[in-house]
Amino acid sequence: MTTVSSRDSFHSRLGFVLAAAGAAIGLGNIWGFPTQVANNGGGAFLVVYLIVTFLLALPALYAEIYIGNQAQTNPVAALASACGKRFKKLGHSAGIIGIIGAMMMLSFYTIVAGWMLAHALASLAELVGLMSLSQWLSTSSTWRNVIFTPIFIVLGAAIVRQGVHSGIERWSARLMPMLLVMLGGLVIYILQQDGAMEGLTLYLVPDFSQVTEPKLIISAMGQAFFSLAIGVGAMMAYGSYMPKGESIGKLVLSITLLDTFIAFIAGLLIIPALFVAQHAGQEVFIDGHLIGEGQLIFNILPTLFSSMGTVGLIVSFAFFALLSIAALTSTISSTEVPVAYLIEDKAMTRKNATWLVSGLVLLASMLLIAFFEQLFALVIQLLTTVLQPLMSLFYFIVIGWLWKRGNQLTDIATLAQDKFLRLLGFYLRFICPALLLVVFVNIAF
Repeated sequence: MTTVSSRDSFHSRLGFVLAAAGAAIGLGNIWGFPTQVANNGGGAFLVVYLIVTFLLALPALYAEIYIGNQAQTNPVAALASACGKRFKKLGHSAGIIGIIGAMMMLSFYTIVAGWMLAHALASLAELVGLMSLSQWLSTSSTWRNVIFTPIFIVLGAAIVRQGVHSGIERWSARLMPMLLVMLGGLVIYILQQDGAMEGLTLYLVPDFSQVTEPKLIISAMGQAFFSLAIGVGAMMAYGSYMPKGESIGKLVLSITLLDTFIAFIAGLLIIPALFVAQHAGQEVFIDGHLIGEGQLIFNILPTLFSSMGTVGLIVSFAFFALLSIAALTSTISSTEVPVAYLIEDKAMTRKNATWLVSGLVLLASMLLIAFFEQLFALVIQLLTTVLQPLMSLFYFIVIGWLWKRGNQLTDIATLAQDKFLRLLGFYLRFICPALLLVVFVNIAF
């Protein structure tokens, strides 16, 4: 196994925050979150999402990063070590399940990311007069999926194979500021269009009678865990690349606030844009639900942008390029999970591990493409509403009940000196598992 001293690592706190925020900020924020908001009560969903994020998702993120940071190794070895001799096999198995979750995420994520890339190129093609190519790029088809999914997988692999500092940290530091600037510019533009204020009202004025709806709460929980990339080991791997002794709490809060801010800003962009499209005569909602749900932004927004003339095509390119960047920063984090395991536990080189993982993801993606109607939505649902919350529950159990040594949150001497740490330990040990169990009971019954 690779020793701690020989491991690659992040070289700065900012680099870690940007990389971890990049892992969290992705299609879940800019594609998934606004779709969930529009389908689940607008402002009511936003309120529940914020509550769930800070009551459950943030503590789960803390637990995941804390385990990785203390272990200074990959998620499989970290969980095996934290569970102690008695439950070592359980921890190892949970780590493997996390790797499977990361592969599941990558299998559908790279397909959707390919859609983003294709639509960005479609806008460029239309700008230069290649109308037939633009039409093909913007039309959903199996062949388009078969071509663009591998392109995105290769882009992610090219960054991961460069390592933690040279690849992940350096590219996250470049891509994240670019994403923030592009998102801000698009929001300013869309809010000036006719119809935008109606969307803004739906988004920011909650109907509190809907906040207790079980379906809304479950959707908000799934979105919160998916958005923060919790439960698949990505954050645990990133935490292991930070030196011990860092203030994990402050880092986790920074990541959560940045991720939530991006989701909120994405809502300011997408929800008003849907109403701008509706104001322009396009049908967007039927019985209060989006037409095509997750596919809507590919059906409605390109048409809206095209109606704006040349400026609209530039806006369209910027929007889908933004989504491609967001997808890329998340893809590299999920890829790092199985790569770190293969490097440290199976003694593979980073290059070989990266290409092996990418090859397996490609096979899984092609399987989803081949059986799209049967598998695509099912894989997303299993990951976000079952596997990710269950893994988060396991993290709470590990920290609160199984990890006896080297765990500040259960160390009596340490807790006696630090009141905040004592409260946090109690919250992670008792309250968080209870809250998650209540949600799971609602899902089952």
